[in-house]
Amino acid sequence: MKVSVKLVEGMTFIAETSSGHGIVIDTKPEYGGKNLGPTPMELVLTGIAACTAFDIAVILRKMRQSFESLEVKASAERREELPRVFTRIHIEYIVKGEVEEEKLKRAIELSQEKYCSASNTVKKGGVVVETSYKIIR
Repeated sequence: MKVSVKLVEGMTFIAETSSGHGIVIDTKPEYGGKNLGPTPMELVLTGIAACTAFDIAVILRKMRQSFESLEVKASAERREELPRVFTRIHIEYIVKGEVEEEKLKRAIELSQEKYCSASNTVKKGGVVVETSYKIIR
C-alpha cells in the first residue's frame, strides 16, 4: 500500500492512493487552511470507523442476519500536549433490522479483536477503544 500527498497551496494537500483515489486534506483557517477537506486526524478516525463497518457488514451477512442499514459513529479524545494523539475512541454501531443481539455482539467482538486492522493499530499504541450498539427494529 502506498499513498502520495502533495501540497496544493497554503495547508491544502491532495492525497492520491495506490488504488487511484484522490482526497483533499486541509485544516481550519486558524491553522492556515481553508477547511476544504478533512484533517489528517479526521481521516484516521474515519478509517477506523470504516474498517470496522466493513467487518460488521460482512460478518452479519455471513451470520444470515437481515439488516436494512448499518451506521458506525466514532468519537475520539486527544491529548492536549503534543503530539496530540488519540487517547480514547468510542465506536457506536447502529443497526436497523431483525438482527439478533448476541450475533451483533459477536460480530463487534470479532471485528475489534481479530479483523479490524485500523482499530488494532491504535490499540497497540495504547488507545482505549470502547464500543456500544443500538438495534432499531
